[in-house]
Amino acid sequence: MVFMGDRATLLETGRFVQRHARNAADEIIEAVGAVDAAVDTTAETDAENETETEARHRRAAERGDLASMSALGALLLRRGDLDGAEPFLRGATAEGDRAAANNLGVLLHQRGYAEEAAGWWRVAAVAGSAPAAHALGRHHRERGDEPAAEYWLRQAAEQGHALGAYALADLLEHRSDVGAERWLRAAAEQGHREAAYRLALALERRVTETTRGPHDTGTRLRVPGTGALVPTGAPATAPAATGTAAAAGRAVGEPGGEPTEAEQWFRQAAARGHRRAALHLGTILEHRGELKEAGRWYLSSAKEGEAKAACALGFLLRDAGDEESAAVWWLRAAQDGDGNAANALGALHAARGEQQTAERWYRAAMDAGDVNGAYNLGLLCAAQDRIPQAEQWYRRAAYAGHREAANALAVLLLQAGDANGAEPWFSKAAEAGSVDAAFNLGILHAGRDDDRTALVWYERAAAAGHTEAALQVGIAALRDGDERTAERHLRCAAGGGSAEAAFRLASVLDARRPDPGPAVLGAPREEKTECEEWYERAAQQGHRRAQVRVGMLAAGRGDLAEADRWYREAAEAGSRNGAFNLGLLLAREGSEREAALWWTRAARAGHGRAALRLALLAARRGELAEGSRWCARAVELGPAEVAERAARLSEALHQELTA
Repeated sequence: MVFMGDRATLLETGRFVQRHARNAADEIIEAVGAVDAAVDTTAETDAENETETEARHRRAAERGDLASMSALGALLLRRGDLDGAEPFLRGATAEGDRAAANNLGVLLHQRGYAEEAAGWWRVAAVAGSAPAAHALGRHHRERGDEPAAEYWLRQAAEQGHALGAYALADLLEHRSDVGAERWLRAAAEQGHREAAYRLALALERRVTETTRGPHDTGTRLRVPGTGALVPTGAPATAPAATGTAAAAGRAVGEPGGEPTEAEQWFRQAAARGHRRAALHLGTILEHRGELKEAGRWYLSSAKEGEAKAACALGFLLRDAGDEESAAVWWLRAAQDGDGNAANALGALHAARGEQQTAERWYRAAMDAGDVNGAYNLGLLCAAQDRIPQAEQWYRRAAYAGHREAANALAVLLLQAGDANGAEPWFSKAAEAGSVDAAFNLGILHAGRDDDRTALVWYERAAAAGHTEAALQVGIAALRDGDERTAERHLRCAAGGGSAEAAFRLASVLDARRPDPGPAVLGAPREEKTECEEWYERAAQQGHRRAQVRVGMLAAGRGDLAEADRWYREAAEAGSRNGAFNLGLLLAREGSEREAALWWTRAARAGHGRAALRLALLAARRGELAEGSRWCARAVELGPAEVAERAARLSEALHQELTA
């Protein structure tokens, strides 16, 4: 049998399939479309319509033209006219046309004669047909004969057949063979979009394993923390897609970084219409801060039916302030079964006070398999004081492995007085990575006076960035005299927004400052020190002791207006030291009447020096009885030095009264 090398062989050089699918029948149908496309792209038929092409080939075939018999059979096969195609394909095959042999195999496969189809594919493959070798390899793989499958797929791949290379890579990857990447790359370089997508995933996975290490378990649940023995009131929804690219962490490139090779392959696949590649590309771009382009790829993927892309697009729109458009995409994604989108809709309606609608969407999320739905139902019920129902939903989510639900459940149990029942749930949540649960365990053990164990959990939470835990570790280090460790943790906590940590850090730095000595008239005003900046940060957050200290430092610099402002703010917030110092400042400025008002407030709050000042003020005015009453209060309040002076003044006033 002599095989031809003329124009008819263009049929078998087209793609056998246009996309990868595990269903053999689907793959065959795709092959038929590709065969006709190969015919339609020849120079002779570019300007002809299909009817004219068919008529021309039919006339030539009836005259015995081998190429036209093969081409006509392929054309009819693509159209689905199997009865019409078969005699032409058999005739061309009998004359040695390998393309016809390949396409006859396609026809027989569609009729359900798989073994006979494989026989003709073998004939064509032996004669050098890459599409036939690919089809034969797939045939053997579907029947479990992997050695034969690998042999024929390799034959196709080595001839440059993109589908053969992809199928070979798929087989090798299934066996964890490192050679899979080579063939994925070969197929991707020929434009195979699924190969480009899977190559990108493989490259991304490799970078992820390198940066994380072999024992890293991947992405943690992105659920807001609390920082206290109460569960967060924020519903659990992730701000972006949860696909592989989102899980890759540093593998997708840091914000502002150069595109990785994985990104380039995702881009190639996405440009060819691969919706999951478009989703991954959008995630990478969002991570890098290129939100506009990320949105375009999310939109492209969402329009193709990718629910995760629709959900991610919703978050982008929400963050841009377009909540209504966000809701439209979340609704679309939720209706397609995306639990994260359903949670987002639930949170949206909850924020609007539409509790019943929120509950419905949280239940939809739960039904979609998203455990955050149960957790959010717990939050919703807890906010409405439906504590038994909240416990039920927290428990359900916690048993499903939701660490923040376990923490919230433990909080409820602890608030109900069941510390023994709460501890195992705190432990389970903490071991699963809940920073809040680790902190709460510290609080639990501190309440039992088990400071050593409490510190272990505080340190664990602090290492994960928990602000209040870092404060507790810093306080413990100060108590133990380890100033260096204390400063490090206090800086972390202060940087995280803790006013108390900022105040304590300022106090540590303040204690190191040399004595500035007496102020020199006309000397330039010194720059604010770091400790003063930390005092001010704490003061701006409403820390009363810091406000008093900032006032004192300002007064020391001669900035009396600034001192007045901070003393007054502290005093009005209830600080007795602030009220006392404000009184001193006012008295020096001649506003003795107002000073007395603030000293009175301070004295009534337990400030002994303020009581003594009031006693002296009353004595100077001749209000001896009033002075005696404030002396008695000063003696009562102390400290010792004040009590001693008040006692002497009281004795003098008594003598004056009885004289």
